[in-house]
Amino acid sequence: MYATRVDLSLYKHTYRPEQSRLVQALWFFAGLPLLRCSFLPGSGLRCRLLRLFGAEIGKGVVIKPGVRVKYPWLLKVGDHTWIGEDCWIDNLSAVHLGDHVCVSQGAYFCTGNHDWSDPAFALMVRPILVNDGAWICARAMVLPGVTVGAAAILAAGSVATKNIPPFAIHAGNPAAYVGVRKIAGESEAQISSRTTDRSQTCESFS
Repeated sequence: MYATRVDLSLYKHTYRPEQSRLVQALWFFAGLPLLRCSFLPGSGLRCRLLRLFGAEIGKGVVIKPGVRVKYPWLLKVGDHTWIGEDCWIDNLSAVHLGDHVCVSQGAYFCTGNHDWSDPAFALMVRPILVNDGAWICARAMVLPGVTVGAAAILAAGSVATKNIPPFAIHAGNPAAYVGVRKIAGESEAQISSRTTDRSQTCESFS
């Protein structure tokens, strides 16, 4: 076997999830199983359950069965946002989904990573922001620190490693620009401005 300097026994457990161990235990053993349960009728009870544990959930939010949230007190969801079956919001850091966001089945939000240059494999956490009207398609993955612009699309099975500008369509692993989103009723000038200016900036996390 090759000799390496990697020594996971040196790993330091310094991460703190901003809640007491009692609250964490109540969530993992009672709240989370209820959230994921397919027998829980409708989205209303799921939204109230998340709010009970500190999440900020807007009006008209749809949350399907099987959704997994690591820490609800680090989750903010805007109005009329949809979260599909078996989505995993692995939020060691804050995750903010804006208004009218669609998150399709099996999408994964990863806020934690490891420093591969560190022999002890130190944990690094960064927030994720998905702006209004964006679509995170089925089985897509959003990595730590990524901001998805307003009305942008991350295609099915894609991995977002960098910010996605507003209205841009990104696909692949790592996700790259493949086109611009066109919404019915928009003028040609609006659409043309997006195709010629792919450098549009995303809103910052707040």
